[in-house]
Amino acid sequence: MGLFKKLDLAVASTIDWEMTPEYTFGTFESWGGKERVRSKSERIYYFFIDNWGDAPKLCLMERGIKHARVVAEILAPEDLVQKCVDSQGKAALFERSFAIDKALQKWLIANVIETDDDSKIIPLKSDEGRETMSMDLPHKDDPVPEIQQIFLPDEPTELSEEEVAQLTRQFNFFDSELNENGNFSNYLVDNGDGLTVTDLVTGLMWQREGFDIMSHRMLCREIDQLNNEQFAGYSDWRLPTMAEALSLMEPEKNERDQHLAGCFSSRQPFIFVAAFRNPGGYWFVDFKQGRSYWASGTNPGGFGRVCRKVNG
Repeated sequence: MGLFKKLDLAVASTIDWEMTPEYTFGTFESWGGKERVRSKSERIYYFFIDNWGDAPKLCLMERGIKHARVVAEILAPEDLVQKCVDSQGKAALFERSFAIDKALQKWLIANVIETDDDSKIIPLKSDEGRETMSMDLPHKDDPVPEIQQIFLPDEPTELSEEEVAQLTRQFNFFDSELNENGNFSNYLVDNGDGLTVTDLVTGLMWQREGFDIMSHRMLCREIDQLNNEQFAGYSDWRLPTMAEALSLMEPEKNERDQHLAGCFSSRQPFIFVAAFRNPGGYWFVDFKQGRSYWASGTNPGGFGRVCRKVNG
């Protein structure tokens, strides 16, 4: 199969035509869903439409337990892709990854799967391997300018869309949809452990890397384990609140295409926050798109990055 050969993937790989973005979290977690996948080495490939940019794109996803990456863009006829998007009906802002329809499946089989012509396949670079993160920050023991500390809400809560909008404006957080002129200023310092940084403005210590994609329930278990092991010497790590997560949002994207300081890993593009939507759903902060959003569904999944209050 020319598709997998060009992408340098296992020859035995196959396309799962029934897999959709809607099914993925339930399938690849250890509970619920279309089916259950338990082997960490197993990979499933499926096509989907990415409609987050200016124009929808047909893409190939590689998915496994705690593993997700887009491996290629497929140059399909624009009218076919757009027609598939239009058939989805009016979608909410957070629903911009769509399953393909039968017309696109038929085109893919004829023009990508059952042909040696690989000219319509555009491989995308993989970021696997250890990530290089910038650490051009003052050290925790360096002299610092006079800083006015800002106290952010730090308790888990339920939030409506309007309450999130009010919170964003109250603290002048950047949000590409709710407050595009926002600019909350941090003062991040290097703690010297290679694992964490501290924002002297909010008094929060942050994990620089984070957790792979998983369910909310599994993420809570992982955080408990992190505390049992006393990550970076502490046992009071937790999910950030909506305000705390938004405080990291940068108006400009970094060199890895995220609205986030370069000292943080880019492998957690959107993270769970300690807030549920009222009525129903999970809130996330998305550093890739520069916004907050909520997602419904029985098995929503996301990435995680934890924080703790310094001297608190």
